Amino acid sequence: MTSNDITPRKFFIYKADGSRVPFNENKILSTCIRAGASKKTAKRILKKVKSEVYRDMTSNDIYKKVLRAISEEKGLRALHQRYQLKNAIMKMGPAGFTFENYVAAILEYYDFQVTGIRSKIKGECITHEIDLIGLKQNKKFLIECKYHSKHGVYTGLKESMYTHARFLDMRSKFSGEMIFCNTKVSGNAKKYAKCVGQEIISWRYPAKNSLEKMIERHNLYPITILNLSQKELDIFSESNIMIAQDLLRYDSYQISKMTGISQKRIYNLQQLVEKIFNLH
Repeated sequence: MTSNDITPRKFFIYKADGSRVPFNENKILSTCIRAGASKKTAKRILKKVKSEVYRDMTSNDIYKKVLRAISEEKGLRALHQRYQLKNAIMKMGPAGFTFENYVAAILEYYDFQVTGIRSKIKGECITHEIDLIGLKQNKKFLIECKYHSKHGVYTGLKESMYTHARFLDMRSKFSGEMIFCNTKVSGNAKKYAKCVGQEIISWRYPAKNSLEKMIERHNLYPITILNLSQKELDIFSESNIMIAQDLLRYDSYQISKMTGISQKRIYNLQQLVEKIFNLH
């Protein structure tokens, strides 16, 4: 008898926010496939993970088991990196400034022209510092970036209302308002945003245009997916290289000269990027 034979048909795990939910094996399958695994490989990884899952595990423990199962597969280093997308975004720094730069880089791939990062704009009542200003189809958007460095932290109603209040104070200067956040958003925030016409893009929301889907659609994985040191991340951020595939725009010598990072290190990072995007 295997451990799968004695595993209950339905059992529960603890999420990062402390809630207790049923274990959902389809999440592991779908995330592996989105990261580039074949259905056959994803099922093999799931089988390994299920054999080690027990009641009341944490979602983080299961995540680590998935990564270990992937690492045991031959030739899947790139998949191992891509599976860590959410964690890679959370490595961007407590101040959130790097996340703002990353969102700006993503928006440019979606035909936005980002005309300002952390710009001071005078409203009717007070002066505001706006995370991003984006132009698209003759419309100017006020864009707020909400970054959290821990799992299980939601962007909530307070952030949505605060952003809308700022928009109202500057309504003569903006056509619309947007919030980008790297974690999930609360139900009340979604409801309020729909009511006032505010667009929210977060983890898993909205279903067809969530943050991770915007990233995966055009391989806009952050530079942090390459397991950089904090010093390297700071250097790339200062050089406005926030998306991993942007390392392939120049040769290793040019980037080394631009950043001060050794040419050998840049070359190795470029090789890893090529492996990540040659999965399909």
